[in-house]
Amino acid sequence: MPRFLVILGLALVLLGLLWPLISKIGFGHLPGDIRIERKGFSFYFPVTSSLIISALLSFLLWLFRK
Repeated sequence: MPRFLVILGLALVLLGLLWPLISKIGFGHLPGDIRIERKGFSFYFPVTSSLIISALLSFLLWLFRK
C-alpha cells in the first residue's frame, strides 16, 4: 500500500508539471466531450477524456501488479 501511494503521488506531481503542455494539445476538449454553453449557464462533461484516462490508469495498474 505505501508503494502504491508513493507512485500515485509521483504521478500526480508529474501530471501537475505537465498540465500546461497537456492543455496546449487540447486534451480536455476532445471530440466526444460534452459541452453546453448558454447565457448564464455552462456545462462540461469530459466523456472521451475520462475514458482515455481510465484506460491509461488501468494499463499502468496492470503493469505494476505484474
